[in-house]
Amino acid sequence: MAEYAIAPSILSANFARLGEEVDNVLKSGAEIVHFDVMDNHYVPNLTIGPLVCDALRSHGVTAPIDVHLMVKPVDRIIPDFAKAGATYITFHPDASDHVDRSLQLIRESGCKSGLVFNPATSLSHLDYVMDKVDMILLMSVNPGFGGQSFIPSTLGKLKQARKMIDDSGLDIRLEVDGGVKVNNIREIAAAGADTFVAGSAIFGAVGKDDANDYDTVVGAMKAELAQAK
Repeated sequence: MAEYAIAPSILSANFARLGEEVDNVLKSGAEIVHFDVMDNHYVPNLTIGPLVCDALRSHGVTAPIDVHLMVKPVDRIIPDFAKAGATYITFHPDASDHVDRSLQLIRESGCKSGLVFNPATSLSHLDYVMDKVDMILLMSVNPGFGGQSFIPSTLGKLKQARKMIDDSGLDIRLEVDGGVKVNNIREIAAAGADTFVAGSAIFGAVGKDDANDYDTVVGAMKAELAQAK
């Protein structure tokens, strides 16, 4: 299994000082920047696009940027995010008319590809494209808004996805997004996840004026993960 990685979701960051927020959370030990893209069509919210991704790269962010597309259709915007500096681009299978083609487009654009599964979406799509994914993202909340509670049935689904990855022998990260907190991250890791998206749990934990706040919560998450191994 891949090394554990914490991926703060910038959806919960202070956008008036986004570059500084991302710098501080990475200094606190987080490994990946999670980038939630919503279109007010596939999900009921509107967030950020490729220009913000490009701005973070121009600011000097070198960490992997994990772009989660909650948009429909997906193919039109994939090359834009690749050009803007995305590392991973993941999308929902029901948002693409041709899942295989979309996954190929991501890789052809120079990025790592992935599929995202909503709480009620079957993992069966993976039966046909396992060799084309670098990331599997399980939503542990319904997509569209931050600050929701973890859906417990995701734990069983994580175990199923972990078995599929292990049986395939492929190098695929297993990410979970939604309601991940210090008090449940160890249980989530034990179920098979290796990559943990956390937004409000990190950026909203305490006052945003003290970067050391991020040291505290990221450090606590890492301490829990150390006990999950």
